[in-house]
Amino acid sequence: MRDLMLGFDEEKTGTEMFRFMEDLFPIYRSITGDGIRETLRRIGERIPLELYEVPSGTEVFDWTVPKEWNIRDAYIEDPTGRRVVDMADSNLHVVSYSVPVDARMPLSELKEHIHTLPDQPDLIPYRTSYYSEAWGFCMAHEKFQALEDGEYVVRIDSSLEPGSLTYGECYLPGETEAEVLISCHCCHPSLANDNLSGITLATRLAEHLRGLPLRFSYRFLFIPGTIGSITWLAVNEHRVDKIKHGIVVASVGDAGPATYKRSRRGDALIDRASTHVLRHSAQPHNVIDFSPYGYDERQYCSPGFDLAVGALARTPYDEYPEYHTSADDLDFVRPEYLADSLSLYLQVLDVLENDGVYVNRYPKGEPQLGRRGLYPSVGARGSTPELIARLWVLNLSDGQHDLLEIARRARLPFSDIKEATQVLTESGLLAPASQSGTSP
Repeated sequence: MRDLMLGFDEEKTGTEMFRFMEDLFPIYRSITGDGIRETLRRIGERIPLELYEVPSGTEVFDWTVPKEWNIRDAYIEDPTGRRVVDMADSNLHVVSYSVPVDARMPLSELKEHIHTLPDQPDLIPYRTSYYSEAWGFCMAHEKFQALEDGEYVVRIDSSLEPGSLTYGECYLPGETEAEVLISCHCCHPSLANDNLSGITLATRLAEHLRGLPLRFSYRFLFIPGTIGSITWLAVNEHRVDKIKHGIVVASVGDAGPATYKRSRRGDALIDRASTHVLRHSAQPHNVIDFSPYGYDERQYCSPGFDLAVGALARTPYDEYPEYHTSADDLDFVRPEYLADSLSLYLQVLDVLENDGVYVNRYPKGEPQLGRRGLYPSVGARGSTPELIARLWVLNLSDGQHDLLEIARRARLPFSDIKEATQVLTESGLLAPASQSGTSP
């Protein structure tokens, strides 16, 4: 049996993940451009990452890969020459995909291009204009209200021209070609939980798995949201059938309870495994049904693909007030929550790696465990947890029940059933269904 938790140090890992987030936080990312390339370059310093460039104008199902956008500077100067908005202070200040602007205009005209949050007056919103040529700025509402009439200097030093969409792939081969897909979006600028936390977890997960023997092959995708997953599916449609399980990684660094969103299928192994791990985590958690909105799981679960891909987060998108605002900063996420999320991912993958169907080689009556050293010693009171797990495995290993179903029926953590399976197999009482023989 495999142990994906081998070598996992939660405290050390959380600290390392947070430091990586600090490194990536200042980079201006969008769905295309040099910011996402720089982010992928730094990820590639940690894991084997292959970069792909898909030219602007490429048709990907009902979508078209957009022009490439890059930003160098953006600011607004008031009538006195003071910069009241400056991208150097926060890269949320400029609307992503803003076309170049170099102009002077009255405040009345400028206001039409400024976005604020009246209900959160001290925060800067995050806004985009990916698929329409426009421009704009974002600022705190309280500062917006303080702007005085007069002529303002407006400058956005950007480019929007034919280029490409960039995404990164890390492939870790296992014993089989059947794949587990781990997907995260890496297009947001300085937003820590959404989705630097996802980028960081996926990177650290790939680092951890590289050193372990794996049953499945693992494909990690670092892609721009929505258009990235659609593009990847269009380019890789010929090999999508290799994906047997998958998880979309996002918003995994906040203090909220873990939340698993089921795949469109609802009862796939990834759904059952994730639900089981959360139920035995001794922590508050939520399991919600699939819905056709959210992150990239809605692309993988579109009816033309219907892949077994769920989403494992903490607080779901748009359900925390810091979402898509300047409050989603490095103070909003904590190393301990990053590490806890990674631990949950490893536990879920451990179920996938070790689940299987076994056959009791001595199914008539209960095998004599005592002479094999598998029964409590003389004088032991009651049944030990180890014995209970062994009896459940023996009873339900009839070639029909997988180990995860046995764990569910026994109301035991999968790790207990896994350990019992290993002991019983080593003792000759149990065999994988594909290798089972008859008892002597």
